Amino acid sequence: MAHQYINQLRDTGQVDSIYVISDKQLRPNKNGNLYLQYIVRDKTGSMSGRLWNITDTAQCNVENGDYVRVVGAVQNFQGALQLITKKIIKVDPATVNEEDYVTASHINIPHLRSRLKELTRTINDHELLSLADCIILDEELMKQFCMTPAGVKLHHAYEGGLLEHTVTMMEVADRVASLYPILNRDMLLVGVFLHDIGKIREMTSGNEMVYTSQGQILGHPFLGVEILYEYIQKVEQLLGEPFDAEKAMLLKHLLISHHGSYENNAARLPMTLEAIALHYIDSLDSKIAEFSKYIADDPNVGASWTNYIPGIDRKLYKFTMNRDKKEEEKKG
Repeated sequence: MAHQYINQLRDTGQVDSIYVISDKQLRPNKNGNLYLQYIVRDKTGSMSGRLWNITDTAQCNVENGDYVRVVGAVQNFQGALQLITKKIIKVDPATVNEEDYVTASHINIPHLRSRLKELTRTINDHELLSLADCIILDEELMKQFCMTPAGVKLHHAYEGGLLEHTVTMMEVADRVASLYPILNRDMLLVGVFLHDIGKIREMTSGNEMVYTSQGQILGHPFLGVEILYEYIQKVEQLLGEPFDAEKAMLLKHLLISHHGSYENNAARLPMTLEAIALHYIDSLDSKIAEFSKYIADDPNVGASWTNYIPGIDRKLYKFTMNRDKKEEEKKG
């Protein structure tokens, strides 16, 4: 059976192919009948799906990260494609070609890791530099950091996504700090480096890419504060003196306020200039990545506009600088 890649699926098309399943949830509909909501993915992308009217929960005897054969059809629902499934069957991993499911990374993880180190080495504050060094020199933690996604669905949702998101933000922070000398550049850079570090405990990488129990209960800002506290203790042991209490407080504030508002699950509103800058740099990078994904995943290939996207209450225009040139070449 030839594999049907997710980025090639189209509205009303029939599907009978093998994917990796994740974010599996058994839910009741408004009439109390059970249905299965899930996400499947392969190396080209992901798609949500539904298996309606479940009468026997054995039909859902699959776990996140399993390979499953999905039989059904593609449906356009509110501008997004989803799978309407007739059956889901667990598949022996030994029978699949894993190359169909491993995302071909568009990022150079060794290069980004090296750039992360270069940026942290520009920190002048001795305590903050020592903190960054302690984390970077922890090989096990950095291995997790470099493999963890920054999200499950919306932005940087792939292995290495957290690293890419962080380094991009640090590059922006470096430039912003030079434009606004009132900002404490060292504090901002370390805050950017650490703002999402709790995601190494909030979510899994690999086939599953789901939220852990502690991730769902605590969230990555609080998990990040836990990690920060652990490494502050290591710095104190290394330097043989207490870590500056005010710096520790301000770093914790950066982590718990970076979502920017209570509506977005910030524990505190940003109350320092560095916290305000961090929030908007984070929002800029995540939104550009998210909106780029909407455009890339739009099923209307070749169209100037995407479908209406309910999550952001708009369509997106697929502007390209060389469109006019392409049109001229066609006329020529």
